[in-house]
Amino acid sequence: MNRQECYEHGMTVLEQVDGEAGQRIVNSLADISPELGHQVVAWAFGDMYARPELPPRDRQLVTLGVLTALGGCEIELEVHVNAALNVGLTPSEISEALLHSAVYCGMPRAINATLVAKKVFAERDLLPITNVG
Repeated sequence: MNRQECYEHGMTVLEQVDGEAGQRIVNSLADISPELGHQVVAWAFGDMYARPELPPRDRQLVTLGVLTALGGCEIELEVHVNAALNVGLTPSEISEALLHSAVYCGMPRAINATLVAKKVFAERDLLPITNVG
């Protein structure tokens, strides 16, 4: 595939997974780093995300865990909590994944990620979550 075809393929994947949220990230880069926006679409989604070895819901679980562990990724977490819902994860599964992340990356990061998820769930009228154990 040429550069434009890679971008178009990535955009198809991005739209399926992230919908409007992913496009907003790409748009936000247009006047500062259009090449970074291109790479997000063509490489991250067109090449990496589209690989068949993991289904989209598993990729989103990995992504949520990594973004939580990194910390400071609230904008991306918001996009990927929405994406996780879009690819079939339930709010309870997302909440449980973020709870589980506390064991490996600490309470503050798990709390921050959970509060991002709460914002997304509220926007999508998915609260309350009742996965008390």
